Amino acid sequence: MQSIINQFQTVVRENIGLSLGLILLGMLASKLLLMLYSSARAIFHEREQRQLSRERLKLMVKAAAAQLREAEQSKALWNGVRKFQIARKVKECEDVFSFYLAPHDGKPLPAFKPGQYLTFQLDVPGRDKPVIRCYSLSDCHRKDFYRVTIKKAVAPPDQPGIPHGIASHLFCDTLVEGDILNVKAPSGHFFLDVNKPTPVVLISGGVGITPMLSMANALLESGSKREIWFFFGARNGDEFIQRDHLLKLAVEHENFHLNVCFSKPRPTEEAGRDYQHAERVSVDLMKKLLPSNNYEYFICGPGAFMKSITDGLETWGVPDSAVFFEAFGPATVKKAAPKVVVEAGAPTIQVNFSRTGKIASWKPQLGSLLDLADELGIKIESGCRAGNCGTCLVAIKSGNVDYVTEHGASSEDGSCLTCICKPKTDLVLDA
Repeated sequence: MQSIINQFQTVVRENIGLSLGLILLGMLASKLLLMLYSSARAIFHEREQRQLSRERLKLMVKAAAAQLREAEQSKALWNGVRKFQIARKVKECEDVFSFYLAPHDGKPLPAFKPGQYLTFQLDVPGRDKPVIRCYSLSDCHRKDFYRVTIKKAVAPPDQPGIPHGIASHLFCDTLVEGDILNVKAPSGHFFLDVNKPTPVVLISGGVGITPMLSMANALLESGSKREIWFFFGARNGDEFIQRDHLLKLAVEHENFHLNVCFSKPRPTEEAGRDYQHAERVSVDLMKKLLPSNNYEYFICGPGAFMKSITDGLETWGVPDSAVFFEAFGPATVKKAAPKVVVEAGAPTIQVNFSRTGKIASWKPQLGSLLDLADELGIKIESGCRAGNCGTCLVAIKSGNVDYVTEHGASSEDGSCLTCICKPKTDLVLDA
């Protein structure tokens, strides 16, 4: 009996020892696993930090490269005018032509920012001075040519007294391949930064599509995956500029959302094939299609068109800092500075054009100083009439002015851009 008890005690002790051993072994294994987990987590965290550092470094290198390119581009820009030859003249649609301009000297072309424009000094028969006009570049940078797309400006049927566009008629009706033009370097403050990640909405009406083509091409050819919503408005297919190219972009790039609006589609045109919406471009349409209003908006088109869009975006809660627009011509849209208001009983403001000896009392309804000069028959050279080309710059001999809108051209101290400013005090101009 004692023998059985002894054997039982031995077995118990062995089992207890085995259990303790297993427990110790489990504890050691747990500790080892914990150490391995901590080590793996540390390694993963270190790799993650290295990856973030590499990404930050890439962004820094990309930003530095962009700054270097911009500096090099600035150096490559020319002063004054440069001779360009019309290498190709292509009809886009009704009364619209694209001009492919090659440098006559054969030297490289500096890059430009998508959305900028060229300024032309045009020799027009019957005029003793060059006519200055600005036209947006309608393609992204190419090494061999610049491209502008120009619509022939004709008087509205109900306003036959309005003169035709002098420069646009020269381009569309007279100039041919091989002709030489005087061109100033690309410029303008309306442009898209291709290095930003922000999704964009490109909005245009009629020939206002030209800078939007430059922006879309620049983004997509850079390989950018930014979301791009492209809204274009026209009456019908006769005014659909770069139709085949835009349809091709929509097929080839999933981040490019094309929305063509025809206000008066022809009976033969079908929704979904020739256009997407039988209506005008509007913010109400954007509200239906865009996931949110958290985009950057670029707008170009007729004055009334742009005012409608900018007013709608403001009502939608889009901040001014996210809205950019281009206006060539006497169009007034949002973002204008406070207008000069003459209170009842306030002293009359006198504007003295010293060269011609003409003096006039200025009133708010007269418009800009350039408008006042036109009314008095005083010749001040002008181009864009929107403060972008700098052609209408006039020296101020005495007095002060207020600008009524932002301007792309720089104004020298003691001078003013007469197309977009009004007198603040009695004024003497060198004109």
